[in-house]
Amino acid sequence: MKQPEIQVGIMSGKSISFSLEGKFNLNNTDKELSGVHLISLEDDKVNVYLLDDEEKHLITSQDVNLSGDNVSFDGQSFELTVSPGGSESCFELRDVTIGIDFHWERKENQRFSGSLKFIVENDCLTAINVLSLEDYLISVISSEMSATSSTELLKAHAVISRSWLLAQIEKGKALQEQSMKYSSLVETDDEYIRWYDREDHANFDVCADDHCQRYQGITKASTQTVVDAVESTSGELLMYNSEICDARFSKCCGGMVEEFQHVWEPRKHDYLKKVVDNNSAPVGYDLDLTKEEAADKWIRTSPEAFCNTNEKDVLSQVLNDYDQETADFYRWKVEYTQDELSTLIKKRSDIDFGDILDLIPMERGASGRLIRLKIVGSLRTMIIGKELQIRKTLSESHLYSSAFVVDKENGTDGVPSKFTLTGAGWGHGVGLCQIGAAVMGARGYSYNEILLHYFPGADIIKKY
Repeated sequence: MKQPEIQVGIMSGKSISFSLEGKFNLNNTDKELSGVHLISLEDDKVNVYLLDDEEKHLITSQDVNLSGDNVSFDGQSFELTVSPGGSESCFELRDVTIGIDFHWERKENQRFSGSLKFIVENDCLTAINVLSLEDYLISVISSEMSATSSTELLKAHAVISRSWLLAQIEKGKALQEQSMKYSSLVETDDEYIRWYDREDHANFDVCADDHCQRYQGITKASTQTVVDAVESTSGELLMYNSEICDARFSKCCGGMVEEFQHVWEPRKHDYLKKVVDNNSAPVGYDLDLTKEEAADKWIRTSPEAFCNTNEKDVLSQVLNDYDQETADFYRWKVEYTQDELSTLIKKRSDIDFGDILDLIPMERGASGRLIRLKIVGSLRTMIIGKELQIRKTLSESHLYSSAFVVDKENGTDGVPSKFTLTGAGWGHGVGLCQIGAAVMGARGYSYNEILLHYFPGADIIKKY
């Protein structure tokens, strides 16, 4: 197996501003570009301009047919590529949105190595970075966590990120070969069950935001430790029964790792199963958190776990500056008045439930995360799921997790005046728990031990 070259979708828009540092070649020709440029989708043309002293000079123009096959990425689609003319060449994309739909969403300029490709999809331009997998990983490790993290944590994350991406590429190829369209939605009059995964990206391998893996090019300063961690594990993959593991990770499992099928499609992976995030099971708990009474006790208390930590030096390894704006992630609490909750649910679901009378757990996963939640309103009752859909519906961005219990305060005429959600963990909780893994690394565990704790039964195999 050779080291793959991958394509990362960075941003989309009707126009995208970018600058080229060093020499770049246009569409593999002798035509050289450098400086600040603007690419714009205007009517049925894609125009590329050089920006000089706030003036626009047209460099190239190409017709596109937005209603035809020209934009279907079928081999005949519009495509424009600028390739670096030397190892020192890099490019910058302006106003890239990071943390899409999260409470800390913002824009920043980002710099990248490799090639820059533009395609047209969904009536917009999409900027794609084309580069080698190992170069991509150096950035991912520095973007997902601090570049000053412990060596063993960095090595573990390099193996996970490499495995996950290659598994997604294989999954994407398999989906393209299927005659039936992949569906991530089950909808009836009384139920809306949706999960969010790989099918969202058809024209590139992976996106650059939290939907996939955080990738911010060479914007985030890397360190020699990161480079060494990637190089020392180069080509190493998590494998199970000769298949690359779909190696998931989240910020904080909340003390119990969730199972794959409860978050995404109903397919069980034996290496993505329930794991107590501890050397031994906490005493005094029923660990079958699919049961409401057991989940209630687990979530309302604070059992010992690797990820149950307030050590700032450890947390700073995993949490970048904007992540550290989030506090109390192991156990957390959110309160809503009746007006706040009913307005929020209507806005986020586009369904008018009327007054919210109750939030009833219908099904929980292995970590106590809600898979199906019944929203009882004065005008409408419906069950929603899976975990991310629940988190999206009950927050302006995302709840920290769907592992929560509900308390109500009585109002008038049987309508609650207040709802309190008490919750556990941050993220979907499947696979590696980043904060737990950081604690394990700080306590002297090797990257192999960290990986096999969170992915029981998997093998670590060097494939290239």
